[in-house]
Amino acid sequence: MAAKKRSLIGGVDTHRDTHHAAVIDTTGGLLADAEFPATTAGYADLLAWMRSFGRVTAVGVEGTGSYGAGLARYLTSKKIAVMEVDRPDRRARRAQGKSDPIDAIAAARATLAGTAMGTPKTRTGPVEAIRALRVARRGAVKACTAALNQMRGLVAAAPEPLRAHLTRISAAVLVSRCAVLAYDPTKLHDPQHATAAALAGLARRVTALTEEITLLDRQVTPIVRKAAPRTTALFGVGPDVAAQLLTTAGDNPDRLHSEAALAHLCGAAPIPASSGRVRRHRLHRGGDRGANHALHTIALCRMRYDQRTRAYLHRRITEGLSKQEIIRCLKRYIVRDVYTALRADFAALAP
Repeated sequence: MAAKKRSLIGGVDTHRDTHHAAVIDTTGGLLADAEFPATTAGYADLLAWMRSFGRVTAVGVEGTGSYGAGLARYLTSKKIAVMEVDRPDRRARRAQGKSDPIDAIAAARATLAGTAMGTPKTRTGPVEAIRALRVARRGAVKACTAALNQMRGLVAAAPEPLRAHLTRISAAVLVSRCAVLAYDPTKLHDPQHATAAALAGLARRVTALTEEITLLDRQVTPIVRKAAPRTTALFGVGPDVAAQLLTTAGDNPDRLHSEAALAHLCGAAPIPASSGRVRRHRLHRGGDRGANHALHTIALCRMRYDQRTRAYLHRRITEGLSKQEIIRCLKRYIVRDVYTALRADFAALAP
């Protein structure tokens, strides 16, 4: 009976088809490890197996944003504290080796030591819906950009009649002209006809992708405006920027326990970079790069159109700061506005 009541910590190394779990006691000693299928039944078996050794106080899960998302949701629904575990660094792996049991045990011990303190996103609300639509949009934008670059490359080396007709024009005009290029399917052995056929096909691809992007924007914008009216009302925050900030925060913003935590998550927290007699700070280069890009977009917009920000910019330049340092400061101030707005938006969404 005493064994059943003892506290223990779990750790899980997640994969597409299977999850490897380990349980340790409060001193870090290994009790057991086992493998389970990555299915709903497998999640139930995993938790029952852990509970057979005692009272589960927390479980560290690697990859809560990908292969471990389903397990994290299941454990959370069963009132189990779930901690997000980072992948072990390369130095530790070189010293200890790499295997599923080793990674599962490391996840459990990181949770016990307190180095794994991140709360995973719940992925059960409108923010997850926004994230899913933005994944499709980001892929479409990337493919569209690649197709346009391919068109520019083909034009640069095209036979002279085509090159003269398609150089020094905007992307929109290039697509419209290429879409109506005439070529003879029976003469594709000729470089001019082959290049025209390739350009026409790429133009159709860009047109289709542009329509897809427009449709996704129409789908995601009302969700963003409804979920975050205060955030979208901030100066310089459009639907796309707000969608990125929402995705970074997740459906459970309580995981961001402070404004400083959001700044670190967005890669906008100043960190010490002093040495000897030099006392200075630099920009934190970690965090969510998408969120950092969103803050950068807001900062550039305000530097150009917001009078208060322009006055601040002028004052800091006279103090000797570089533009890069000023943008770093602006990002940190913007985080303050964003954090307040996000908390208010999520408070309004709460039942």
